[in-house]
Amino acid sequence: MNNMWLHRYAVLLVVCTLFLVIAGASVTSNEAGLSVPDWPLSYGRLMPEMTGGVFYEHGHRMIATTVGFMTIILAVWLWRVEPRAWLRRLGWIALAAVIFQGILGGITVLYLLPKVISIAHACLAELFFSLTAAIALFTSPSWKRGAEVVDDSGWPSLRSMAIVTPVAVLSQVALGAAYRHGLMDIIPHIVGASVVTGLVLYLSVSLLMQYGFHRGLRRAGLALTIVTFVQVFLGIAAYISRISTMDSVYPMAVMVFFTVLHVGAGALTMASSVLVSIQIMRNVRPSAVEVPQTA
Repeated sequence: MNNMWLHRYAVLLVVCTLFLVIAGASVTSNEAGLSVPDWPLSYGRLMPEMTGGVFYEHGHRMIATTVGFMTIILAVWLWRVEPRAWLRRLGWIALAAVIFQGILGGITVLYLLPKVISIAHACLAELFFSLTAAIALFTSPSWKRGAEVVDDSGWPSLRSMAIVTPVAVLSQVALGAAYRHGLMDIIPHIVGASVVTGLVLYLSVSLLMQYGFHRGLRRAGLALTIVTFVQVFLGIAAYISRISTMDSVYPMAVMVFFTVLHVGAGALTMASSVLVSIQIMRNVRPSAVEVPQTA
């Protein structure tokens, strides 16, 4: 029962972390983080157009504080009750990551660091979200039931794709953050989206076609397929809305809406690719290489 509550708590942390990613995207899309660096401020001293910035920044920091405290509880909980040493270490790694993320975000707002730091802040948020999702998987009852091993088949191998795909998705996250922060044009992000979408769909469709009978691989592949299609649609909508409102003085609601959803779906894509890779590494063993016999 204690382990079940630990898993439920880990899932709750995943949900809260997703809200944190969305809140951070809201701050960036509304250009709020750099307009009100000396939070907290009294609303009476603000211009009307800055009130929304304070609201988004205030909400983001409140959620970040909540996620930080929840990660402390998770790390201590794992340390107290989890028999697997590697999972206990993973809890401390998650705690170190959220502390570093908080420091990075704070100094970015206060000292207006280069845009590369903001991009690193966005990428670390996606990695932390994926880490919490992995911990939720590791504490789930399905994981404790053991692996259902199947043989790898085809080329390229699923195990190699399991390594390449999350790295490609993270690179695409970095390109998207670079575009949102004005460090580069949209073209690299569009080209990267085409490549990453092809990789993700190849991996997920391979899982569904070859291992549809395998519950863990089927669920992971199906989730990755759905999230990828949603992400592509939201990316197109975000770009169109950004182009159509580029002459506006302040960020328009339609652009902010689709951009924030696009970032949230990107976090889900990143986490789904990581979970798929974990399931492949656990359940799919390398294909045996036949060695020719000599006389």
